[in-house]
Amino acid sequence: MRNVSEVIEQYLKSILQLSDEGVVDIQRNDLADQFECVPSQINYVISTRFTLEKGYIVESKRGGGGYIRIQKIELNAHGSVLDLIFKTICSQIDQGTSEGLLYQLEESGYITAREAAMMRAAISRDVLQLKLPLRDEIRAKILKAMLISLLSK
Repeated sequence: MRNVSEVIEQYLKSILQLSDEGVVDIQRNDLADQFECVPSQINYVISTRFTLEKGYIVESKRGGGGYIRIQKIELNAHGSVLDLIFKTICSQIDQGTSEGLLYQLEESGYITAREAAMMRAAISRDVLQLKLPLRDEIRAKILKAMLISLLSK
Protein backbone atom coordinates (compact mmCIF):
# COMPACT_ATOMS: atom_id res chain seq x y z
CA MET A 1 0.00 0.00 0.00
CA ARG A 2 1.27 3.47 -0.87
CA ASN A 3 1.94 5.98 1.86
CA VAL A 4 0.18 9.33 2.20
CA SER A 5 3.10 11.24 0.66
CA GLU A 6 2.94 9.16 -2.51
CA VAL A 7 -0.84 9.59 -2.75
CA ILE A 8 -0.55 13.37 -2.34
CA GLU A 9 2.27 13.51 -4.90
CA GLN A 10 0.25 11.54 -7.46
CA TYR A 11 -2.82 13.69 -6.84
CA LEU A 12 -0.86 16.91 -7.40
CA LYS A 13 0.79 15.51 -10.53
CA SER A 14 -2.58 14.46 -11.93
CA ILE A 15 -4.16 17.88 -11.43
CA LEU A 16 -1.06 19.48 -12.94
CA GLN A 17 -1.51 17.31 -16.04
CA LEU A 18 -5.15 18.37 -16.32
CA SER A 19 -4.19 22.04 -16.13
CA ASP A 20 -3.90 23.75 -19.51
CA GLU A 21 -1.15 26.03 -18.25
CA GLY A 22 0.74 23.38 -16.26
CA VAL A 23 0.12 25.39 -13.08
CA VAL A 24 -1.93 24.57 -10.01
CA ASP A 25 -2.75 26.73 -7.00
CA ILE A 26 -3.56 24.88 -3.80
CA GLN A 27 -4.54 25.77 -0.28
CA ARG A 28 -2.31 23.80 2.08
CA ASN A 29 -4.95 23.43 4.81
CA ASP A 30 -7.67 22.39 2.33
CA LEU A 31 -5.38 19.72 0.88
CA ALA A 32 -4.47 18.51 4.36
CA ASP A 33 -8.19 18.20 5.19
CA GLN A 34 -8.81 16.33 1.94
CA PHE A 35 -6.12 13.76 2.73
CA GLU A 36 -6.75 13.75 6.47
CA CYS A 37 -3.18 14.65 7.34
CA VAL A 38 -1.37 17.50 9.01
CA PRO A 39 -0.44 20.55 6.90
CA SER A 40 3.25 19.85 7.50
CA GLN A 41 2.79 16.60 5.50
CA ILE A 42 1.77 18.75 2.51
CA ASN A 43 4.87 20.91 3.04
CA TYR A 44 7.04 17.78 3.14
CA VAL A 45 5.63 16.43 -0.13
CA ILE A 46 6.01 19.74 -1.92
CA SER A 47 9.51 20.46 -0.62
CA THR A 48 10.87 16.99 -1.43
CA ARG A 49 8.99 15.96 -4.58
CA PHE A 50 8.34 19.21 -6.38
CA THR A 51 11.81 20.72 -6.53
CA LEU A 52 13.49 22.73 -9.25
CA GLU A 53 15.81 19.79 -9.95
CA LYS A 54 12.75 17.63 -10.60
CA GLY A 55 11.27 20.19 -12.97
CA TYR A 56 8.95 22.26 -10.81
CA ILE A 57 8.77 25.84 -9.66
CA VAL A 58 7.01 26.29 -6.32
CA GLU A 59 6.00 29.63 -4.91
CA SER A 60 3.92 30.36 -1.87
CA LYS A 61 1.99 33.31 -0.63
CA ARG A 62 1.37 33.39 3.07
CA GLY A 63 -1.41 35.12 4.91
CA GLY A 64 -5.20 35.19 4.71
CA GLY A 65 -5.68 34.27 1.06
CA GLY A 66 -2.39 32.42 0.85
CA TYR A 67 -1.74 29.63 -1.58
CA ILE A 68 0.97 27.38 -2.91
CA ARG A 69 1.49 27.50 -6.68
CA ILE A 70 3.21 24.58 -8.39
CA GLN A 71 4.31 24.92 -12.00
CA LYS A 72 5.77 22.17 -14.15
CA ILE A 73 8.73 23.25 -16.26
CA GLU A 74 8.48 21.65 -19.66
CA LEU A 75 11.62 20.64 -21.47
CA ASN A 76 10.35 20.99 -25.00
CA ALA A 77 13.45 21.75 -27.00
CA HIS A 78 16.68 19.81 -27.27
CA GLY A 79 18.67 23.00 -26.70
CA SER A 80 16.82 23.70 -23.45
CA VAL A 81 17.73 20.22 -22.22
CA LEU A 82 21.41 20.79 -22.84
CA ASP A 83 21.10 24.24 -21.22
CA LEU A 84 19.52 22.60 -18.18
CA ILE A 85 22.35 20.08 -17.97
CA PHE A 86 25.08 22.73 -18.16
CA LYS A 87 23.30 25.07 -15.70
CA THR A 88 22.62 22.29 -13.20
CA ILE A 89 25.90 20.43 -13.29
CA CYS A 90 28.61 23.14 -13.58
CA SER A 91 31.94 21.98 -12.11
CA GLN A 92 30.43 19.88 -9.31
CA ILE A 93 27.08 18.39 -8.33
CA ASP A 94 25.85 16.67 -5.18
CA GLN A 95 24.01 13.36 -5.23
CA GLY A 96 20.56 14.80 -4.46
CA THR A 97 20.73 17.37 -7.24
CA SER A 98 22.03 14.82 -9.74
CA GLU A 99 19.20 12.41 -8.89
CA GLY A 100 16.69 15.23 -9.32
CA LEU A 101 18.10 16.07 -12.74
CA LEU A 102 17.95 12.43 -13.82
CA TYR A 103 14.37 12.21 -12.54
CA GLN A 104 13.38 15.27 -14.59
CA LEU A 105 15.05 13.97 -17.76
CA GLU A 106 13.39 10.57 -17.32
CA GLU A 107 9.96 12.13 -16.64
CA SER A 108 10.34 14.24 -19.78
CA GLY A 109 11.26 11.20 -21.88
CA TYR A 110 14.80 12.27 -22.73
CA ILE A 111 16.33 9.22 -21.06
CA THR A 112 14.90 5.81 -20.28
CA ALA A 113 14.35 4.39 -16.81
CA ARG A 114 17.19 1.95 -17.46
CA GLU A 115 19.59 4.71 -18.52
CA ALA A 116 18.66 6.74 -15.43
CA ALA A 117 19.19 3.73 -13.17
CA MET A 118 22.61 3.02 -14.69
CA MET A 119 23.68 6.64 -14.24
CA ARG A 120 22.42 6.73 -10.65
CA ALA A 121 24.46 3.62 -9.92
CA ALA A 122 27.60 5.04 -11.54
CA ILE A 123 27.50 8.37 -9.68
CA SER A 124 26.31 7.22 -6.25
CA ARG A 125 28.37 8.04 -3.19
CA ASP A 126 28.72 4.30 -2.59
CA VAL A 127 30.67 3.97 -5.83
CA LEU A 128 32.47 7.31 -5.69
CA GLN A 129 34.08 6.75 -2.33
CA LEU A 130 36.06 9.96 -2.31
CA LYS A 131 36.15 12.92 0.03
CA LEU A 132 34.15 16.05 -0.72
CA PRO A 133 34.48 18.21 -2.81
CA LEU A 134 36.40 15.82 -5.08
CA ARG A 135 33.46 13.37 -5.11
CA ASP A 136 31.06 16.07 -6.38
CA GLU A 137 33.57 17.17 -9.02
CA ILE A 138 34.06 13.62 -10.34
CA ARG A 139 30.27 13.04 -10.24
CA ALA A 140 29.74 16.19 -12.33
CA LYS A 141 32.26 15.12 -14.97
CA ILE A 142 30.87 11.59 -15.23
CA LEU A 143 27.23 12.71 -15.33
CA LYS A 144 27.85 15.47 -17.85
CA ALA A 145 29.79 13.11 -20.13
CA MET A 146 27.08 10.42 -19.98
CA LEU A 147 24.22 12.87 -20.62
CA ILE A 148 25.94 14.67 -23.48
CA SER A 149 26.76 11.31 -25.05
CA LEU A 150 23.14 10.15 -24.76
CA LEU A 151 21.47 13.39 -25.79
CA SER A 152 23.80 14.48 -28.61
CA LYS A 153 22.18 12.41 -31.30
